[in-house]
Formats: sequence, C-alpha cells, structure tokens
Amino acid sequence: MKKAILKGLIGLTTLSEFAHANDNTTLDEVVVTATRTPQLQETVIADTTVIGSEEIKRAGQNTLIEVLQRQAGIEISNTGGAGKTSGIFMRGTNTGHVVVLIDGVRMQSATAGTTTLENIPVQHIDRIEIVRGPASSLYGQDAIGGVIQIFTKKGVAGFKPYANLGFGTYDTTLVEAGLRGKQADTTYAINVSANKTNGFSAYDTANSNLNDKDGYRNFAVSGSLSQLIAEGHELGLTFIHSKGRTRFDNRFNLTSAFNPAYSDHADIENNAWSLFSKNQILDNWHSTVRIGQGVDESVTYSADFAAPTRSLFRTKQDQLNWQNDISLPVGVLTLMYDRLEDKVDSTTEFKNTKRTNEGYVASYVANIQAHTFQASVREDHNSSFGNNVTGGLGYGYQINDAWRISGSYGSAFKAPSFNDLFFPDSFGFVTSNPNLRPEKSDNLEASLRYREDATSASITAYENKIRDLIILDSAFIPVNLNKATIRGLTLAASHRWDNLDLSGSADIQSPRDDASDNLLVRRANRHGQLNLGYTLQDWRFGAEMVTSSERYNDAANTLRMGGYTIFNLTAQYKLQRDWTLQARANNIFDKDYRLALDGNPATTGFAYNTPGANVFVNIRYEPQ
Repeated sequence: MKKAILKGLIGLTTLSEFAHANDNTTLDEVVVTATRTPQLQETVIADTTVIGSEEIKRAGQNTLIEVLQRQAGIEISNTGGAGKTSGIFMRGTNTGHVVVLIDGVRMQSATAGTTTLENIPVQHIDRIEIVRGPASSLYGQDAIGGVIQIFTKKGVAGFKPYANLGFGTYDTTLVEAGLRGKQADTTYAINVSANKTNGFSAYDTANSNLNDKDGYRNFAVSGSLSQLIAEGHELGLTFIHSKGRTRFDNRFNLTSAFNPAYSDHADIENNAWSLFSKNQILDNWHSTVRIGQGVDESVTYSADFAAPTRSLFRTKQDQLNWQNDISLPVGVLTLMYDRLEDKVDSTTEFKNTKRTNEGYVASYVANIQAHTFQASVREDHNSSFGNNVTGGLGYGYQINDAWRISGSYGSAFKAPSFNDLFFPDSFGFVTSNPNLRPEKSDNLEASLRYREDATSASITAYENKIRDLIILDSAFIPVNLNKATIRGLTLAASHRWDNLDLSGSADIQSPRDDASDNLLVRRANRHGQLNLGYTLQDWRFGAEMVTSSERYNDAANTLRMGGYTIFNLTAQYKLQRDWTLQARANNIFDKDYRLALDGNPATTGFAYNTPGANVFVNIRYEPQ
C-alpha cells in the first residue's frame, strides 16, 4: 500500500530513482504547482523557482514584494512604501495576469483584478513556488503570466515553538511567534505576527499637506490542523487572516478647501481558509477534495470633500476543487473539477456583483527514461463570458546527467475585472467599459538547463502573444488593445564554492504594444539581480543587487521612470544552537528611484517615493 501511495503521489519518477537520490543525499525539490501533482523539480518542464523556508528566513526581508523582487522574470511596482498598492509583472505581463494561491486557495480582488500582495505577511510563509508562463489549462482564468503558490507554515515532527523580534528604520517593529508540532497522527501549527512602520511620505512632494509619514501596521494569524484517519486518508484545514491599516497621500488635500489635517487611510483585510480530504481510493487512484474561500477587503477613509468619506470594496471567492490523480502503467492522468464564485460587496453600486466559473481539466504527465511529456486541456464555463478552452503541451529531454532541453506551448485567458466592466461614472467621468472582451494569449518557449554538483544554469526563451490586452487609454478608460507581443530571454545561474555561493539572473525582454511599438506600462527592457553569500563558522554574510532599465508610466511612453540599481547587505550570527541574530541593510547607497507615478509629476501628478537607506535587526529563537 505504501508503495502504491508513493507512486500515486509522485508518479513521475521510479522508486529506484528516489533511492538513488537518497543514497547520495541529493534528493531534488518536489514541486506541486507546475502540474498540480508532486513532481521532482529537475523533471519539471515549466520555468519554475522554489523559495524555501531557510532562504526566506535568511534574507530577513519584511515584505512579500521584497522577496519576489529578487526572483527571475519578476518586476514590481509600489505606490509609496510598506502596505501601499503593489503589483508584480511576470515576464512582462500585467499585474492581474498571475494567479496567487495560498495553500491552494485563490486570493484576489474581483473588483481590481489583482492580489493584495502588500498585505500578505512574509512571516507566515514557509515556501513559495513560482511557475512562469501560461497556466490557464491547469488553473483557469488569469494565469497568462504564471502562478505563485504560497504555502504557510505547517506542523512538523515533534514540538517546535519559535519566536522573532525585530526593529528597524522608519520606527519599524516586528513581533512573531508560533508553534508547530505533531502528536501521533495529528499535525498542527499556529502562527501569529504583528508589525508596524511609520514609513515615509508616499508622494515625493514638498507640499506640507502631503509631505507626512504614511505608515502601515499589520496583525496576522495563520494555522493548520490535519488528522490521518487511516493509511492514505487524511482530513485537514488551513487558514490565514491578515488585517492591515495603511496611510496614504490624497491629492484632494492640495487645496485649503479640503481637510489637510485628516489622515487618509485604508483598512485592508485578507482571509483564506480551506477544508480538505485526501483519500487513496485505490492503489492507483488518489482523490483530493477541497472547499475554501478567499476574501479581499479594502475600506478607504478619505477626506475628499472636507468631511471624511468611507469606501468599501469586498470580494468573496467561494471555491470547490475535486482532483483525481490516477497512476497509469506509464505516467499520471489527472481529472479535475474547479468551481469559482466571485461575489462583490461595495459602497459603490456595480451593475453586476456576482459571476461563476466552472472548469473541467484533463492533464497527463509522464517520465519515460530520458523523456518527459506533459499535456493538459481545460474548458471553463464563465457565467459572463461563455466558454473558454485552453491547452498546454510540453516535452523535455535529458541529454545526459547534466544537460536538459525542453519546449512547450500554452494558451491562457483572463476575464475583465468588475472595475473594468462596471465601475459607475463619477462626476461625469467614464472609468469602465462593459464591452470589454476577455484577454487571450498564446505562448511558445524553449529552455536549456545545466545542473551538476554545485553548479546550475539555465536559459529560457519565450514569445507570448496577447490578444485583446486590457489597458487604460489616454482618458483612463479600459480598452482592449488589439495585440501585444512579449518576447524575452531569461538567464539564471548559481554556483557554490565551499563557503561561498553566488547566484543571479538577467531578463532581456520586449513587452510591447504591436500597433505603437511602445513599451507596456511600468515594464523594462532589462532587469536582473545578483546574490552573493559567504559562510564563516557561525557567521553568514550576504550582498544583493537589484537592477532595472528605464520604464514608462503611461501607454504613450511619455512619462519616463529612469533605470536604477540598488544594493543590499545582510549578516547573520548564530548566538547559540537555537538563537540567531540577523541584520539587513537595504539600499545602502540611498538610491532615489521610482517604481510608479501618479499622473504627470510635471503638472498635477506626483512620483511615489521608495525606501531610502534603511536597516532592520532581529533576533530569532527556533529550536533545531
């Protein structure tokens, strides 16, 4: 039975391969996001990155956006510091072109069409899997650019408490604690965190009405509980609750007719929970049923007209997934049903506040000697946009022990957001377009990878053609752009010499509007990152570089944001077996750079500030 379960779960490599890997203590990472089934990372066809718990802790970063900024293929935007609206551009696609999952549950605002990444606390994250490239044939709508799956801290063998306390620039404080354990067949975890920063002015302006500190605070709790009922049968639950308050600058406060003394702010809340049942129905049939809900809520309090106003946007995403993994004599066949129901509650009256999407998936993955095959097809029935069929096809070949080549094709789509479709007119200004069509894309890519001992390297080339791409025109009305083409090349490499390790990536891309040949908004032609680490007994030192070429804040490419390079330093010292002291210095040369603009700074607009040189120090207790 155990052997059958292992084959049913992995199904993509032989038991002898596992034994060989274990004998040499080089067992590869197991990835689930790339195919929705466990697969050894070295056999995954998609361009995939795994960020483990040690890397997250060792980096000492305070926000998820900072962690993602250091990954290949990802650019970020931010509107004025911690807790402010942030986004990621994966392989040059839009911020809403990435599916974000927390423990298998979608987390997204149906009104904005994006995920509130700035309010997901990194302290609760144990692992992140990033899959670049289209994945709608597995995950449905929105996965034009890729998928990011976040795994919160779960129970581990034994009884392991942990705690962390930190202080830093901008009056930043952090407290976190948790407990992870396992008793007999019961596994459990509970994690709590609270952090606060006074921040800096979100707008880069000398105007006294706006040049204040726009801080952010957050309280979060997450947990999990699972029970092994019998061999091959497990019941469990996961949850995360994150509540934040962020302050921001309001351009209406520029005149004395309004209330400049009022501190505009927004309360942000994100929740995700799920109940699951994992069952080995037959030796070759593994079933997982998961029901869950993702909640994204923002309540904005703003003195737009002297007296404060309240604006609510709440999205509830009810979700049901039934996945069946069937181990065949060769490979694994997955049959799946997905249901997603979006419900919008808002102080703004939308014409439509509900829509559903049902997806039916069939996928197949197999390893046959040096060959890897992957195929998937999905049909989505959307209550607003009818049927959408997407597919994916991939092939990989292990040339020898070190070299591997692969290629793939994938199609994807994204349904327009409720804001894009239905946001009502305000003061006579049209800000929505009910005639929008879903965005659709076709992507081709190929990669060559090298891996041997302490060295790894890869080069991935791709071309993503997007039809009916949604952008804001010069009047800030969402429209379907005829076509956009994103061509790119991602190079990544790492090497370890005894106590020294070096890794980095470079992205050369051309994300452009086919008609005008302009760069897509806030996307660069070149960006990259470099990381250097050195370990000396109980010490570890690190240096990081993040760089980007120029970008534009508008579709016409008139509002230029210059290129930038920032440098960070880290240090870690193991005080005792269970105690670690960490320090992190960001932007050590105090580089002044921009990730977003609000309008044209030359007229009535402003540039959003980014953090200057800053330091964060923390001490962690975690029994080994």
